[in-house]
Amino acid sequence: MSTVEKVECLSVEEYLACERDSDIRHEYIDGELYAMVGASRPHNLITGNLHAALHNHLRGSPCRVYSHDMKVRIEAANRFYYPDLMVCCSAVEAEPDEYYETKPVLVIEVLSPSTAPRDRWEKRITYQRLESLLEYVLVAQDTIHAEIYRRLPGGWEREACQVNDKMRLPSIGFELALTAIYEGVSGIGQNQ
Repeated sequence: MSTVEKVECLSVEEYLACERDSDIRHEYIDGELYAMVGASRPHNLITGNLHAALHNHLRGSPCRVYSHDMKVRIEAANRFYYPDLMVCCSAVEAEPDEYYETKPVLVIEVLSPSTAPRDRWEKRITYQRLESLLEYVLVAQDTIHAEIYRRLPGGWEREACQVNDKMRLPSIGFELALTAIYEGVSGIGQNQ
């Protein structure tokens, strides 16, 4: 015999209150929580290299870069995600809360085997609902490769970058050799 039970969903307010006191980070999707897991050494090194380069590039500008502990709210999809990196250039005072951003111009996700399908499809499509978002970047952690999804007047384009390329992000006037992203990461393959 089957059983039916009611699924209790958290409101956005309940989620935000719980998340502030939680030792574990959770993403919020339509009232349900999904715990975030730890990341590998390559993932951390790649994220750190990108954060350092972006931070240095944005110094003195109105933009700010965040890594993995700052949420982004996608109100149109009733979701909160923790991107690996995001850049926001809107006034801090215009943001409704100190624990999340609502208007990133750039979001970067470092792909792991377990998150790659979700980052490529669900998150990409959801992030693209943000009117402020100009670029969404996926960086592989097991090979020197990046994909940049860039907003154009009529839709989105996809650019693939390989080992000898530079990653160019016009949204913030930034470029970086792909090899610099992988500095210090050992055993990385080269997808050419």
